[in-house]
Amino acid sequence: QVQLVESGGGLVQAGGSLRLSCAASGLRFSTYTMGWFRQAPGKEREFVAYIPWSGASTNYADSVKGRFTISRDTAKNTVYLQMNSLKPEDTAVYSCTARRQFERGSTNPIEYTFWGQGTQVTVSS
Repeated sequence: QVQLVESGGGLVQAGGSLRLSCAASGLRFSTYTMGWFRQAPGKEREFVAYIPWSGASTNYADSVKGRFTISRDTAKNTVYLQMNSLKPEDTAVYSCTARRQFERGSTNPIEYTFWGQGTQVTVSS
């Protein structure tokens, strides 16, 4: 079955950086659009970024544009989220997700099929 396992979360001071990783198994990774979403306590799940399977342009939430970078390594079946210039408002559980095979990107979480367990990111001020 499909498994998505995130790692790399932790506690960091404002202005710092973290790199999240998501290792995928049970799917033909190169044919799946991958995304990252986050959810802070008491808030709805929020789109962060996606990277299409097709090589089309990546997409970012306005709140992270210019600070976060999503990338993928097909040889390692892994998607990354490099987070720089972190702010306290970036504090959330970050989850990796995959759409159905050959689907393009979406900012709507209900259009994603597979989800990881999430990794906590805490940014202190």
